[in-house]
Amino acid sequence: MNKNGKLLFALIYNSEKRTIFAMEMETSLHINWNEKEKSEQERLHDESLMAEMRARVKVIAFDADDTLWDCQSHFEAVEHAYCLMLSRWGDEQYISQELLKTETANMAELGYGCKAFTLSLVENAVKVSGGEITSEELLKIQDQGRSLLRIPATPLPGVEATLETLRACGHYKLVVFTKGEIQDQENKLRRSGLWNLFQRVDVVADKTQRHYQNLCETLGIRPEELLMVGNSFKSDIEPVLAIGGYAVHIPFEVVWAHEHMEAYDHARLMSAHRFERLKDLA
Repeated sequence: MNKNGKLLFALIYNSEKRTIFAMEMETSLHINWNEKEKSEQERLHDESLMAEMRARVKVIAFDADDTLWDCQSHFEAVEHAYCLMLSRWGDEQYISQELLKTETANMAELGYGCKAFTLSLVENAVKVSGGEITSEELLKIQDQGRSLLRIPATPLPGVEATLETLRACGHYKLVVFTKGEIQDQENKLRRSGLWNLFQRVDVVADKTQRHYQNLCETLGIRPEELLMVGNSFKSDIEPVLAIGGYAVHIPFEVVWAHEHMEAYDHARLMSAHRFERLKDLA
């Protein structure tokens, strides 16, 4: 950390997996988000913030993918197999970079989720192959993308028990607020076994300040009565802080390149290594 308490880290692009890993500049090791390594000042901040949130927050909203269950590793596995299939037209780094460009260009029309990802896989395959890819290979790519509709959505460690504790305390309304394709996200939530722990499920096209303001208006709360929990600083944290809400950042082990944003400190923000840390809100 620097003298202002801000984490300094380099972002290392893993071309084989289209992910970004946060690395400490000084040690070149993965950042350890364990609360035990926090300074006394940081621990005091967390304790004070917890008390403040217990007094003010009425709604806790949760991201889904890579917050409640693992999703990114399944996308990585599909992309790795995809790059191997297209290896006669380029190495894995080139294929992945071109795929990310295609996904980014398609986002405004296709949005997020495995269906949008699958369309981008097919489009990119045609592009990088110069139209040489066969129909049989395109069908295999489609099947690879479609397999993402069936990921197990097994809750990450501590998720279910923590949600049960928060639900049982009766102080908060628990909602899922995630982006993606509605049917796919709802199906994953049902497969996870967590559906009944939430009072509301919202799947939106994106998560911007406007989307969070709409959520607050729909729930009849002020922004300062909302706590958002998620792994993406770009989608789950910054927009909420910007409108006056609270946020708990629980980083996942990998971050999709499109979701990368440098983390920073904020009076209404807490970073947690373990999902169970949220039990202290009860």
